[in-house]
Amino acid sequence: METQRFMGRGQLIPRLIAQVGNRDFAMNLLKKRGHMDAAGNLTPSGEKRNNMTAGERAFDRAGVTPATHYYDEETNTVKKH
Repeated sequence: METQRFMGRGQLIPRLIAQVGNRDFAMNLLKKRGHMDAAGNLTPSGEKRNNMTAGERAFDRAGVTPATHYYDEETNTVKKH
């Protein structure tokens, strides 16, 4: 899977572009979510997410911890132990 190349920190934008298949669409999503401003710069919340790995973002989205769930790289989701 193309997104498997972008699992680490600092790869929020390339991973999202790979996931949605279109750079402009990815940038608009980040702006809609408040992670990017109109000028194309990451906001503080965008910087925070960019400093997370793909797994850390998945745990954050789900609102759970590794103590109760595990990260599935293939689906980019967390699942209950």
